[in-house]
Amino acid sequence: MPNPSFVTFKPPEELMKATIEVVKMARETGKIRKGVNEVIKSIERNQAKFVVIAMDVDPPEIVAFIPHLCDEKKIPYTFVNSKKSLGEAAGINVSASSVSIIDPGASKDFLEEIIKKIYEIRGVK
Repeated sequence: MPNPSFVTFKPPEELMKATIEVVKMARETGKIRKGVNEVIKSIERNQAKFVVIAMDVDPPEIVAFIPHLCDEKKIPYTFVNSKKSLGEAAGINVSASSVSIIDPGASKDFLEEIIKKIYEIRGVK
């Protein structure tokens, strides 16, 4: 399946796996928000430190504007393949189309490494 139009870059598989782990760690030791409405609120209130968006969201319009909103607010973001695995990482029994990390907790250093790699991929300074 080709990438949906909202996917502005394709992170490597190992980076997506690492992102899922960071979400799990942040859920356990920090603070996260789950679901489009909560994620949007956290971005608009400048609370989000990092945003994760699932690529298999249908219809894609549900999350299509989140990358633009993150760019506007200068909040780093990335994509993962599966909303099911993102939901599991967020600790919910249903799929999650997006998650924002408010407080990375114990995953802070790990998250900083991921953000650095994402900026390299995207060519952002």
